[in-house]
Amino acid sequence: MSLNDIQSRIRKAEAKAGRTSGDVTLIAVSKVQPNQRVEEVLTQGHRIFGENRVQEAAGKWPGFREQFDGIELHLIGPLQTNKARQAFELFQSIHSVDRPKLATTIARLAQEMGHCPDLFLQINTGEEPQKAGVLPRDSDTFINDCKALDLPVRGLMCIPPADEEPSLHFALLAKIAKRNGLSGLSIGMSGDFETAIALGATHVRVGSAIFGARDYG
Repeated sequence: MSLNDIQSRIRKAEAKAGRTSGDVTLIAVSKVQPNQRVEEVLTQGHRIFGENRVQEAAGKWPGFREQFDGIELHLIGPLQTNKARQAFELFQSIHSVDRPKLATTIARLAQEMGHCPDLFLQINTGEEPQKAGVLPRDSDTFINDCKALDLPVRGLMCIPPADEEPSLHFALLAKIAKRNGLSGLSIGMSGDFETAIALGATHVRVGSAIFGARDYG
């Protein structure tokens, strides 16, 4: 698979769902990918990338930003509160706001620094104990609390359980977003992004289908 193939599939999925072409933002997930592969995708003109770890992004992206204009970084992995300040400096969007303590830290930094990345709140739709995110039953309260902190909440994010039908989780997230007046849905990965687009995804997070299998060494 290639970047062009994925972009073509996204456009087709948008058309099939009756959506406007360009509705969906493709986040190329570059975590644990060699710099050579990332540079190849940058050279093809793509500028929107996702990273899982603040530390990895800090080591990788300043150099690329010297070579390529207009890079937009999205943090899609967990964020520790002690890394939040650094995340503000690196990322334009954070998709993993998953607990009140982190939201409060982000709000304090936003006041202090005078800006804030766009935020997506992570909902643990599968109620998996090992997974981050607010439980669905607590989601409305969490969303309202984040809005009360004057945070730029753009939408919601989820990662469905690996052994369950993802469409059920995408639909649940879309329902929560709609009743809370949120339009952003960060859903869909390499294996299910077309399903996600049919159910309202505004951002899809695709890694291995663009870059190839990751080598975790």
